[in-house]
Amino acid sequence: MATKPHTYGATDRTTAHRGEPRRRWQTRPMRLHDPSHRDFASDNHAGLHPEVLAALAEANGGHVHSYGDDPYTARLAEVVTNHFGPTAQAYPVFSGTGGNVVALSAMTPRWGSVITPVSAHLHTDEAGAPERTAGLKLLTTPADDGKLTAAALAEAAAVGRGVHSPQPSTVAVAQSTELGTTYTPDETAALTDMAHARGLRVYVDGARLANAAAHLGLPLRALTTDVGVDVVTLGGTKNGALDAEVVVVLDPDSSGGVQHVRKMNAQLASKARFVAAQLVALYGTDLWLDCARRANAMATRLAEGLARTPGVQITTPVQANAVFAQIPPATRARLRERWMFHDWTPDGSTVRLMCAWDTTERDVDAFVEAAGTAQ
Repeated sequence: MATKPHTYGATDRTTAHRGEPRRRWQTRPMRLHDPSHRDFASDNHAGLHPEVLAALAEANGGHVHSYGDDPYTARLAEVVTNHFGPTAQAYPVFSGTGGNVVALSAMTPRWGSVITPVSAHLHTDEAGAPERTAGLKLLTTPADDGKLTAAALAEAAAVGRGVHSPQPSTVAVAQSTELGTTYTPDETAALTDMAHARGLRVYVDGARLANAAAHLGLPLRALTTDVGVDVVTLGGTKNGALDAEVVVVLDPDSSGGVQHVRKMNAQLASKARFVAAQLVALYGTDLWLDCARRANAMATRLAEGLARTPGVQITTPVQANAVFAQIPPATRARLRERWMFHDWTPDGSTVRLMCAWDTTERDVDAFVEAAGTAQ
C-alpha cells in the first residue's frame, strides 16, 4: 500500500486559487535545534534576550516609514546622546564588520591608512573587508595582550617615506580587544592624545564595549567621549540582540558623509525600525549592563575553575567575556564531544572560550568538571 507523501502544508478549504486548493503552512513549529544546549564557541551563538525579542514584536505592528525615518530610530538617537553626549550621532548597521567598514571609510581619506594591532578583528577576521570593500591600507603593529600602546602608536605613525608610503590617518582599536582585555580610560586617553597630536583620528570597535564598561564599572562615555575617541561602534549582536550595531560619531568633524557611506556599503536597513528597536531595548535601560555583567561573571567563573584543573593554564587576563586557555589535547578532544569552542593557535594548544548573556553557572561548572575528569 502506497504511503501518502509528507507535506508541510495543509489544505485551506475556505480559499482556492485558479480552481485548486490553496496551501497554507502548518502552524506547528519545526524544532531544528536543541534550545537547552549552550556552548562556549562564541557569544554570537546565543539567542535574543527575551526583552529584545519582545521589543521586536512590539515594533512589528502596522506600517512605519522605512530607511530610518521612523520613531524607533529617532528614539535610538536620543538614547545614544544620553550615553555619549549631545553631539553624538547614531547610524544603525547590521554587523560589526559593516560598522567597521562604514566608520573607517568615513574617517579615512582615500590616500590614508589605518594603524591597528596585529591581532585586531578587522585585520584577522573580516576577510579583508577593510581593504577590499573600503579600499583601506591597514598598518598593523604588535600589541601585548591585544592592546595598542601610545609608544607603539608613535613608532607606527613615524614610519614612512613621504609620498611613497601609506599615510597614517586613523587609529583603530577594539574595546574589549580580540584577546578579551580592556583599555583603561587613561590608556585610551594616552592613545587619543598621541594620535590627535599627529593629526590622526581614533576609532573604537565597540562590538563588546558593553563588556568592557561592565568590567571597569564605568559608563560608556567614560571609555569613549571623555577620553577623546572620535567614532565608536556600539554593539548589540554579541549582547542579546539580532544583527544590530550602531556607528556612533562622537566628533562630527572627524568623519563626513557617514549616511552615504552606510548606504553604499549595504548597511542601511530598509526596515530600520527593527534594528533600532533592539538597541533601544538594550541601551534605553540597563539591560545592556545586566547582560554584559552576566557574560563577564561567567567567564571569570570559568577561568577560575579551569585554573584549578591540572594541566590547564589560563594564558590571558580575563577582563571581559573571553577565556584563553591551554588545555591538553586529550582533554580538548573529550570536551569537544559535548561542547563547541575554537582553537586560537594553529596547533590548537590555546583555545578560546566565550561566555554569553545566557551562560549559566551550571553550564560553566559542567565544563570545568568535565575538564577535570577528562585527564
